[in-house]
Amino acid sequence: MEILPIAFDSLGTRSMACFVKTKDVKIFIDPGVSLAPLRYGLQPHSIELKRLEEHWKEIVKFASESEILILTHYHYDHYNPWENLEIYRDKTVFVKHPTEKINFSQKQRASFFLEKIKELPKKLEYCDGKSFKFGKTKIEFSNSVFHGTNQRLGWVVEVLIEDENYKFIFTSDVEGPAIEDQANFILKNKPDFLIVDGPMTYMLGYRYSDESLQASIENLIKIIEKTPVKTIILEHHLMRDLKYKEKILPVLKVGEKNEVKVISAAEFLGKPIEMLEARRKELYQKYPEVGSEKKLKILEE
Repeated sequence: MEILPIAFDSLGTRSMACFVKTKDVKIFIDPGVSLAPLRYGLQPHSIELKRLEEHWKEIVKFASESEILILTHYHYDHYNPWENLEIYRDKTVFVKHPTEKINFSQKQRASFFLEKIKELPKKLEYCDGKSFKFGKTKIEFSNSVFHGTNQRLGWVVEVLIEDENYKFIFTSDVEGPAIEDQANFILKNKPDFLIVDGPMTYMLGYRYSDESLQASIENLIKIIEKTPVKTIILEHHLMRDLKYKEKILPVLKVGEKNEVKVISAAEFLGKPIEMLEARRKELYQKYPEVGSEKKLKILEE
């Protein structure tokens, strides 16, 4: 199985876009990318805008080559309802259920998006809690779990891809995992490789509690100790905090003790970590600029 992170926060944009290739099928999970509209009171720097364009081109390239596209939920850093919709043509498309276990905002977005692509896919399936086979490759979806620690931001589905006894799990936006049923999908399925949306530590004490961070640390340690996982890419919300390693130090120590790599997508790819959003203030200090005339749609979660 080939697992290739395409756009992630450690690579400079808000995304968890991921390409997976098995002997049977090519799969793209969450073909979307965005930027924080404001960070430190600042709009995205032109360096971020350029990276957004670069990542979107890569997403379109790999999604176009894939036979299966998966949307774990309807936040704009995980799908794009406006551009390059041809990536869905003649594909099998698995989407989070658009009317069940979904908040008002995502329900509206889902309706708009599914209407726009309705003539394009070969097959479109609501995937929550279901399992599918493609040759010897199994794709299994969790029941809907919280986006984060409560229902305010809605629900997401986690994804298991299994190919010849090798298991890969993609958690989507669990922000931890801090909740038992988020972690249980991982513990039950015992992955070899894991991509996790880590705790939202840059909002610690505001939109993310110390209790949620502690629960996430405990769950990640349990996953390291009780599953055969050898690589954990811990990403997305976590990689918006420049001091992220301090916040998850117990996890890193247990990973090292158990010979489990706990790394960013950038490190997995052998690239430098470029947390452009978290360094936005620094970007403006190093490369001052007056507002760009170029208009790009900056998408909020």
